[in-house]
Amino acid sequence: MKSPIKGLLKNIFVVILIFLFIGAIFGLFSTPEESIPAVSITELAEQINSEEVKEIKVMGNNISITYNDDSKATSKKEIGETLSQALLNYGADQEKLKAVSFVFEEIDESWMNILSFLIMFVLPLLLIGVFFFIIFKNAKTGAAQTFDFTKTKAKVFGAEGHPKEKITFKDVAGLKEEKQELEEIVDFLKNPQKYLKMGARIPKGVLLIGPSGCGKTLLARAIAGESNVPFFSVAGSSFVEMFVGVGSGRVRSLFSMAKKHQPCLVFIDELDSIGRIRGSVVSGGNEEREQTLNQLLTEMDGFEQNDKIIILAATNRPDVLDPALLRPGRFDRKVVINLPDIQEREDILRIHSRGKPLGDDVNLREVAERTPGFSGADLSNVFNEAAISSAKEDSKTISQQQLLNAIEKVLLGTERRSHIMTDKEKEIIAYHEAGHALVSHKLSNAEPVRKISIIGRGLAAGYTLKVPKEEKMLKNKREFEAEIAVLLGGHLTEKIVFGETTTGSSDDLNKASSIARDIVKKYGMSEMGPVTFGKRQSLMFLGDESETINYSEATAIKIDEEVNRIINKARKEAEEILTKNRKVLDKIAGTLIKKETIEREEFERLVK
Repeated sequence: MKSPIKGLLKNIFVVILIFLFIGAIFGLFSTPEESIPAVSITELAEQINSEEVKEIKVMGNNISITYNDDSKATSKKEIGETLSQALLNYGADQEKLKAVSFVFEEIDESWMNILSFLIMFVLPLLLIGVFFFIIFKNAKTGAAQTFDFTKTKAKVFGAEGHPKEKITFKDVAGLKEEKQELEEIVDFLKNPQKYLKMGARIPKGVLLIGPSGCGKTLLARAIAGESNVPFFSVAGSSFVEMFVGVGSGRVRSLFSMAKKHQPCLVFIDELDSIGRIRGSVVSGGNEEREQTLNQLLTEMDGFEQNDKIIILAATNRPDVLDPALLRPGRFDRKVVINLPDIQEREDILRIHSRGKPLGDDVNLREVAERTPGFSGADLSNVFNEAAISSAKEDSKTISQQQLLNAIEKVLLGTERRSHIMTDKEKEIIAYHEAGHALVSHKLSNAEPVRKISIIGRGLAAGYTLKVPKEEKMLKNKREFEAEIAVLLGGHLTEKIVFGETTTGSSDDLNKASSIARDIVKKYGMSEMGPVTFGKRQSLMFLGDESETINYSEATAIKIDEEVNRIINKARKEAEEILTKNRKVLDKIAGTLIKKETIEREEFERLVK
């Protein structure tokens, strides 16, 4: 909505301009050009007799006199009388009168009167009228905006929307099962009568669930592109405002517009912003959100069976949605979209490589192998960072090394080569990372090392990249214990080599403690038996959760003892590896100090 202060300032500025313009017009016509003396007809007759006059110009009743010395004067004659007769009557000599040059000019007095009237009366009224027109127009616009405040802010794409690049299932890599499930929606939008004749009811609502950046919005756009129907896209947060009734009004406006364009798709992104579980009213904002949700539930129930409108919604927080949204008849179908596997990542990278000049050495399979856990948005960012790096270096193509560097930049941050480390710090970081890598290499259940570096990136002073041999959805206890041992490898190396530890191990120790506690409390893999401890509320796809304690103090003591036992077991295993392979450890650390970065091939040669 336009700010009223800005509108007022604009109006004041326009008024000032109008009055300045009026003042300039009046000043132009009222300022005398020159002070010219006026003479009577008698004086003019005497001047003619004394041969002082060179020229007389007659314009109606006005007389302009030019003397021999080029000075000027003015005079007036009586109406209806000729100038020559008047001069003779006032004693001018006829012979000397003939010696004076006379010039007669016709002037349209009526035109001058009209012009004067227009300038003096009509023009000011016209300018004042323009001023009030602008004022009323702004007031009308403000009122219209006030009434439009409850209208939906949905963007329209597709057949009747503004032109936009069409997206189909071919532009969405991977997600084979998800696309097969959604093809029914596409077929219904293309051929609704086929289903209605059989008495079938297509799901009114489809809820896309998945972590951020996994392609929920892209998949919704692809459904609209495949079915070639209008696509209404709106964010859940755009419904709720500080004014009461705006959210529900916008919901009504959205569905009213959708009914005029059916068959169509309505896509609500971030549904959890308005679809949270209803509870006790804490504030006006909370009440407004609940009214918006109630209106959404009402509109979804209001569809007739022959309505050809399908609601798509996306969220990464299905655990906080109101149960009324998820019951049959509303969001009937739930499609879970997971992070892509290695083959899907390669397909996604191939799509993002379109239109980009790739070098001959580019291997998208290797890039996919190095990006486990990356979403589609992350992979797009990798290619974008590589393209930026290539342009910055004035390279004609994107090389494999630029892609690999882009992975680390997205994962950890920009390199901090300008940061100056002391020789002691460099040695500590080199041994710390060498300890991680050596323990990971020696444990069969740990992930193989891909790269070691002591060049700082982001918050990390150094890093060891590990890539799993194969992607797995399940982990056993031995793999968790190996991961703890690898995390403790850097801390133990500092203690073995330098006799003391530094603050660089704090994050490793935090992760190791968290894994050990999950083994006991969450996964039931400890000596305490297949029991979970604590009531957990998971924040799905956000990597966080809250816990309510539901066990006694005596049990808490046993949990702490079991966590310490797991940590100490992993510590002894890692310490034994580092002590037995001290020469290899020194060799890895020495190479790191010299080269700063070790790739997998060189690392494997060193440990052999």
